[in-house]
Amino acid sequence: MPALETLHGLRVVASPAVLDTALWPDNATVLRLAPDDVFAIGATAEQAAHATAADPDAIIADESGFVGCWLDAGQLETVATHIEWHLPTQRPALAQGYVAGVPAKLWLDTDRALLLCASPYAADLIERLK
Repeated sequence: MPALETLHGLRVVASPAVLDTALWPDNATVLRLAPDDVFAIGATAEQAAHATAADPDAIIADESGFVGCWLDAGQLETVATHIEWHLPTQRPALAQGYVAGVPAKLWLDTDRALLLCASPYAADLIERLK
């Protein structure tokens, strides 16, 4: 499995209605963590401000509290043997739950997946996926 690296992005908190219609650049990976909360990897603060301009109370802050790595289909299959829940079949999708007993997330794209977890859990996740 590839090494987990710090994921630098933006945490964006805004009204659910605004996030439902926000337009993000194609190079950004935007993970909807909660109805009013996204983690935007690859987006600039200006792009996030534009995407959430309809919410004057939107909060945009740098976020580097997650680690992760991109997985190809074979690596995802290996990781899937360490989970007790079903992966969504419709993609793209964000799935959250325990991976090898560690709280983690999987962003499932059409041809790859992003495995991520909170930074304090990184060592445990790597150890348990060996």
